[in-house]
Amino acid sequence: MRLTSLHPSPPDTTGSRWHAARTSALFLIAACAILAPAWGQFSLQNIGKPAGPSAVVQTDQVRAELLAHAPDGVDAGKTIWVGLQLTHQPQWHTYWKNPGDSGLPTTLQWTLPSGVTAGEIAWPTPERIAVGSLANYGYEGTVLLPVPLQIGPGFAPGFGSGELTIKLSASWLVCRQECVPQDGLFELHIPARGSTASHGADFEAARAASPQALSGALTATVDADGVLLTATGLPAAWQGRALQAFPESTNVLDAPHTAHAGDTVASEGTPTKGRQVWQNGVWSARMPLSIQRDSAPTALPFVLALGNQGLAGVAPVVGAWPPAQDLAAIPPGPQSASNSAEPSTRQTQSPPADSVGRTWVIALLAAVLGGLILNLMPCVLPVLAIKMFSLVRHKQHSRASQRAQGVAYAVGVILSFMALGGLMLALRATGEQLGWGFQLQSPAVVAALAALFTLLALNLAGVFEIGHVLPPGLAGLQMRHPMVDAFLTGVLAVAVASPCTAPFMGASLGYAIGLPSAQALGIFAALGFGLALPFLAASWVPAVAHWLPRPGAWMDTLRHFMAFPMLATVVWLVWVLGHLSGVDGAASLLLLLLALALVAWCLGLRGKTRRVGATLSIAACAVLLWAIGQNVIKMEPPPAPTLGTASNPGPGGTAWQAWAPGRVDAELAQGHPVFVDFTAAWCITCQYNKKTTLANAEVLTDFRDRKVTLLRADWTRRDPAITLALEQLGRNGVPVYVLYQAGRAPVVFSEILQAHALREALAQL
Repeated sequence: MRLTSLHPSPPDTTGSRWHAARTSALFLIAACAILAPAWGQFSLQNIGKPAGPSAVVQTDQVRAELLAHAPDGVDAGKTIWVGLQLTHQPQWHTYWKNPGDSGLPTTLQWTLPSGVTAGEIAWPTPERIAVGSLANYGYEGTVLLPVPLQIGPGFAPGFGSGELTIKLSASWLVCRQECVPQDGLFELHIPARGSTASHGADFEAARAASPQALSGALTATVDADGVLLTATGLPAAWQGRALQAFPESTNVLDAPHTAHAGDTVASEGTPTKGRQVWQNGVWSARMPLSIQRDSAPTALPFVLALGNQGLAGVAPVVGAWPPAQDLAAIPPGPQSASNSAEPSTRQTQSPPADSVGRTWVIALLAAVLGGLILNLMPCVLPVLAIKMFSLVRHKQHSRASQRAQGVAYAVGVILSFMALGGLMLALRATGEQLGWGFQLQSPAVVAALAALFTLLALNLAGVFEIGHVLPPGLAGLQMRHPMVDAFLTGVLAVAVASPCTAPFMGASLGYAIGLPSAQALGIFAALGFGLALPFLAASWVPAVAHWLPRPGAWMDTLRHFMAFPMLATVVWLVWVLGHLSGVDGAASLLLLLLALALVAWCLGLRGKTRRVGATLSIAACAVLLWAIGQNVIKMEPPPAPTLGTASNPGPGGTAWQAWAPGRVDAELAQGHPVFVDFTAAWCITCQYNKKTTLANAEVLTDFRDRKVTLLRADWTRRDPAITLALEQLGRNGVPVYVLYQAGRAPVVFSEILQAHALREALAQL
């Protein structure tokens, strides 16, 4: 690839300077493209967090505090207790290890000194929390999640401090009807000598609330109608009472119809759904299977509870699990969780190896085809000009050089896609809820790309020559390393192409996330190969190269014209930043881009004017960056969504409302079909569909006539709840369009939404 291979022959003086500087410029561009996602993710992770860790984090919904209990100090061989205490505002709740129909469990990640190890959370017995027809398992009021810390012989108190320093990164999902993902950084210092027992009562209450080991036995008998759970050795005070059963495994049992305090109790007979039986001291209850079940465990851990007292045991499974595909015939509770795309954790059962192999090969072929089509997408348009110039310039290279540069470009594209995919997989492995296109959910990345494309546009328009601003020693760099030039242009192509992959790669990328790392990276490599294939073919097949026009004066005109698509990309990026950082952030970025353009223009001057102008403009740019830079990279919180508040009214009163976990099931329970638009401001395909199919008067009339509730899940900012909802639909990027109807499986439409397909589905409601 060539950034500015625009002149018909090497002897042209200006062209030589362009060629001489091109590789150095692409080094800078490639560095921005590779480092921007990591920089943006670092910025994204810290948005909304306190300036530094403390023992308390306060939000509008929860007060979170890190507590410790070390009555005898900190010595080798001892166990001390620490825990995160969550105090909820009225009507808000967080979740147990199995959240039930929707939600996410609280996660704790510890940073501890050498010699100190953390155990698992000693989860208190949860409550059953009903939200419409859903059943969630979690906590209201105040709950402490205690964790034991084992002090090993290798522990040494901090030098000069004589204390144990504990750091915690915690994440929780707090819900009422709407849900708010939150997190916090905590730090606590425990004296190595002396007592830290001021919170002893809190830890004692948490210990009492934790389930005790069941002295008797549990058995789970599986058949086509569900699971028959029996328990022996229960306390005498529990006899004849309706108990609650909390399964620790997710997506196995139908949460609304597990045993609970509202069931009827019989002294004989057969347990049925909603009916518990006590007979000769043996308790039993029948619970239907979840139609989302995708595993066949050999044992089911349960917590049985009466009030706030719990007993924990593991029930071995007796009998054979029915095939998952036959579960649709099992009568679930009304508005089962299968009708929603709400977040939940899932267990997976490995399908046969030959099926996995065939599916993976199909995904690879789809990735190659998607990469080929990606060359025509608007995100790649600015780089297409650079490709065109490079292909024309290849006519002046030897056949071996052309082929080598084609391979170098392909390697740059493929490795960049694999690096971006690997970064996403690595961050997800640490607990981050990310999807494809995550880099554009960071204001820092969007601002960096806007600055990059502004410079490229000015470069193509002839405002400044890169060769004029670099040291003379770099004059022959590109001539000596044409393959490096091609490799870095491939990196640039990936930087701008990745947000446009969803229309052709949604299913394959969603599938890739659940694969082992090596197979997942193979999907990303196939996508890169498809993107690089046209250029690779042109460099290796002479007939393709012969189709290209001869070099000439037209290249200068085309070069100047292609500055405008670059600037159009900048307009789009500023618009995306406005959604992330607000109008102040977008205005600040525009001011910084204006200052950057002034610097570039001054660097294109000659003599003393250039030195004075460049010095003053660079100083002014630095002052602006210091003064208003924070406006650009900050994440301005969006207005809190209020359920039932409509926006963007269409014909006949049709209106879009904010998606939130639990909202789909709440609408289905009222008999309303639901259409969900998973979208993002940085997704060009999303905006196209929004202005065409979703603005079609006939489509909106069908929505209105069939009383379809329209929900919009905006993924412009990182939202773990939306990420998990997309995963449950087998997708890992946007756009995604889903139509829900009670008692039927969700209908997922093509990413390029067609009005006739949508109207046909609506006609069947």
